[in-house]
Amino acid sequence: MPTTTTDRRAVPADPRALDGAPEADGTTRRRVLELVAGEGPVTAAELADRLGLTSAAVRRHLACLEDDGTIAVHDAGPSSGRRGRPARRYVVSARGQSDLAGGYSELAAQVMRYLRETGGTDAVARFAADRYDAVVARYAPRLTATDPQERAGQLADLLSADGYAASVRPVAGPLLPTVQLCQGHCPVQHVAEEFGELCEAEARAFSELLGTHVQRLATIAGGAHACVTNVPIVSTQNLPTPAPRTRGTQEGTR
Repeated sequence: MPTTTTDRRAVPADPRALDGAPEADGTTRRRVLELVAGEGPVTAAELADRLGLTSAAVRRHLACLEDDGTIAVHDAGPSSGRRGRPARRYVVSARGQSDLAGGYSELAAQVMRYLRETGGTDAVARFAADRYDAVVARYAPRLTATDPQERAGQLADLLSADGYAASVRPVAGPLLPTVQLCQGHCPVQHVAEEFGELCEAEARAFSELLGTHVQRLATIAGGAHACVTNVPIVSTQNLPTPAPRTRGTQEGTR
């Protein structure tokens, strides 16, 4: 079975610790927001199951987050034909992504603008390439699975540890078996909205780490509720571990 972040359910020893006490509301609400980022589109019942709370308690937190503008109801398109009103599914809004990112995004954007003004767009591209070369060097030794879906799951775990709320979700299709690597949060979203080089370099890093050509379908920076990358399930039995690279090694190919 693939290892994904959605397989683990961190239920508190005493679920009441997350509900019923006014001083715990802020912590619980933050946890709800983080779960919506990682699992969305997600229902109140699913969140309640993950947190060990009642659906009513979770809906109270969801209502507050929706009023704050940090989450929104996901538009799933036309009904699938099922009877009854479909359950509301929630995703994180652009404002919610900013809240999760913390207070340094504007400073980072200013630094990137200065880099572009002084070094040009090539300097920005080199920075993005170097940043994700470092990610490849750090992640590669920890991707030990040879099964491609398990390897993608390991990558999702590493991304989640770095704050990307990542998971792997299978995709049904008649052609090449595929999974989707989903990132429910992007710590650099505000910067990536202006500097797409970061998203492009990240996709190249995923391709290198997984040993297959990946296709980026959506990004948070582009307005989607999650970054979604299609990953074909191909054999990684003979996938080499990327060798350490010096700064700017691949400048000529990026």
